[in-house]
Amino acid sequence: MSVPVPRQREASATEARPAPLSDSGLTLLVIEDDPSGAFTVPDMLDTEGNRVRIRTARNLTEATRLLTDGVQCILLDLALPGPGREGADALDTLRAVLKLAPSHAVLVLTAEDDAERAAEAVRVGAQDFLFRGELDGRILSRAIRYAVERKRSDLAQRQLTESRLRAQENARLERGLLPTPLLQDSGLRFAARYRPGRSRALLGGDFYDTVRTPDGTVHAMIGDVCGHGPDEAALGVELRIAWRALTFAGLCGDELLGTLQQVLENERPDDELFATLCTVDIAPDGRRAGVCLAGHPAPLVIRSGMAPRLVPTDENGPALGLLPKARWPRREILLGGAWSLMMYTDGLIEGRVGPGVQRLGQEGMVEIVARQLGEGLRGEDLLDATVTEVRTLNGGELTDDLAVLLLDRG
Repeated sequence: MSVPVPRQREASATEARPAPLSDSGLTLLVIEDDPSGAFTVPDMLDTEGNRVRIRTARNLTEATRLLTDGVQCILLDLALPGPGREGADALDTLRAVLKLAPSHAVLVLTAEDDAERAAEAVRVGAQDFLFRGELDGRILSRAIRYAVERKRSDLAQRQLTESRLRAQENARLERGLLPTPLLQDSGLRFAARYRPGRSRALLGGDFYDTVRTPDGTVHAMIGDVCGHGPDEAALGVELRIAWRALTFAGLCGDELLGTLQQVLENERPDDELFATLCTVDIAPDGRRAGVCLAGHPAPLVIRSGMAPRLVPTDENGPALGLLPKARWPRREILLGGAWSLMMYTDGLIEGRVGPGVQRLGQEGMVEIVARQLGEGLRGEDLLDATVTEVRTLNGGELTDDLAVLLLDRG
């Protein structure tokens, strides 16, 4: 008899969840084909005294139909022919069952003189094996309970391992996205905050960097790759590293952004992905700066005795990856002797204001910063108070990633 193998999406380890234990007892799915009808499953009671329910399938097609969330354990007869061919290796059938039901406990049933194949079945992935000659209700009931609990323990351990691996991946991405600034002897103070959006399994695509080149110029950048997830985060890391390398190589302004666009176009996984970017180069004397915007929100300039204001955006260029041969004009701004420069991603300004649909926007952000400045907050305290108020107005965690950096002089 051939056993058809149904097409079934293979669940990954992260999708596998232990089959729930029903309040009304255990359900066992038996997969066997005994033409003589001699094979019977004994009546069993679980540890709470409930009768164990039995479902029987003659092949994997029937098993697929009967394998609902209510089933906690599968009993597979290794005498069942392998998938698709008469007399095939019974372990092929077991592998098909394990692929079909990655979150269920599996017991195998075999003859007493086939202990070697029974042990091999456990190595392949079954939780335990039983011999037909010793199949009674007490032994089978105990084996089912043991197999279910062992499977639950195995899945929990696997999920814990995956969680640790994800944490390590997050840490590596964070080091790439949020590096230590290189500002020795610049006379500038640096502060930054980063918060991933709500329910992010990985860091998003926000990134920033700040370096001082040998000529004394301080270069700062902040960017945002559209979307969230490992591809976007990896692309953000690549762009940040490329920006640092190109900056130390002497590129600046339009030439630098054009080269970064080439990097993005070559590295992005699909043509729909783009990135916004803001770059600032501060002269060695600290009194003036050049700003280039690639579809990114304008930085906020705070000068002593003056209200904070946004850098004009009438010469803003497009986001990287949108237009071939695009240009990004460099606007020079006067900073003066004492100032602060705040750069941020759109996560800071796109939060809601109250229960409606109104967004904070850049004007709302400027008002918040002005109020915090009026209360005497500067540097780290200013960033903390601003991010806290933005979250409070939103009614909790923001849905988008948020990155803010602040440079102070004087």
